[in-house]
Amino acid sequence: MQRSLALACIGLMIAAVAVPGGAVAAPSDDSAYAGAVVSFDVQSNAVADYAVNDQTVFDSVSVKSQSKAESSGRVSSDVSLKALVDLKGSGLSLASQTKASAHVDVQGSASMTAHDNAHGILVVSSGDDSQYVVANLSSESSASAQSDSRVTVESGDGVEGTFVVVGDGKVTVNDDGDVSAKLPADSKLVFRAYPNGRSDEDESQEQLIASGKAAGEVYAMQRDGEVVTDTVTYGQQTTLSAEQTGESTVEVTADRATSEGKVVITTVSEEAVGSLSDLSVEVSGGAAAEVSSYSKLKSAVDGDESAYMVRQQSSASARADVLVAFNHFSKRTASISSADSDAATTTESGGDGSGSSGGSPGFGVGVAVVALAAAAFALRDR
Repeated sequence: MQRSLALACIGLMIAAVAVPGGAVAAPSDDSAYAGAVVSFDVQSNAVADYAVNDQTVFDSVSVKSQSKAESSGRVSSDVSLKALVDLKGSGLSLASQTKASAHVDVQGSASMTAHDNAHGILVVSSGDDSQYVVANLSSESSASAQSDSRVTVESGDGVEGTFVVVGDGKVTVNDDGDVSAKLPADSKLVFRAYPNGRSDEDESQEQLIASGKAAGEVYAMQRDGEVVTDTVTYGQQTTLSAEQTGESTVEVTADRATSEGKVVITTVSEEAVGSLSDLSVEVSGGAAAEVSSYSKLKSAVDGDESAYMVRQQSSASARADVLVAFNHFSKRTASISSADSDAATTTESGGDGSGSSGGSPGFGVGVAVVALAAAAFALRDR
């Protein structure tokens, strides 16, 4: 009996050490994704039950090439976006996952990428062909068209969001109260969620994205005791990458085939930069100028020097937006750092900075090792 109990303890301790945060590993499912913020299912013809912070924002998102939709007879060539209410998508599959994103392949040239960051971003890319997109909202959600390139959404649970077209496409609220879009080749439909409500700052960032001023977004955030990064690319022929290069520095690299300046929207957590109270930015080794408004930020894109602007989020979120205006390309690097590298940090969930992502409080590797040793002694004495 004593031997069986000791062996059971060893098995439990090994499981706790092997899985981050002491959580029990769930069986894999190649048709579903469940991240820290975003979750959804992948069906053969749609991404279903797209939820942000466990609140479903839309029931499904379908994508189909314009040529296939019209040749099938389900959509006429002269259909208006408002009348586009029913769309059976083409051959979807969950193709790959990273620590902070999931990529969904769509038959043809289109694709969808979900980003497990603070805004729960979903990007629908048209690829080489024109695409139709229909997002069926949940029964408690409602939509409102702000322009041909933006539609705002509010769920019954209080999560707000916006669909934004990047490129020459159009998006609207259809006759069923859902969201329909038409995307020409090389364009994107972006969904951005706001679990704590949509602010004027959020709207300003949406306008940067819709106007093509924003090349993309970067997120540096705490996950399972480590800082991970996520990049969202909006500009054509643009590559973004990011990494934490020191205790209080996040380095963002933007590479573009054209020299035209762009803005990169960066969201950094307290864990990534040490402190949010005194952030500074260097671009390609030189100090960038700090500006105080979106108009000055946009002016810097065409100016003589790069600039940045810091927008603090609520204290509870322990995050800040750092918008960097690169005044030219091709390859530029921005280093975002804090003057207070010894500042105490907290986890995203408001913890003590220990990196625990769940399970029993304080039950980390050290405790597990002690328990393993105790179990081993019990076996020896037996």
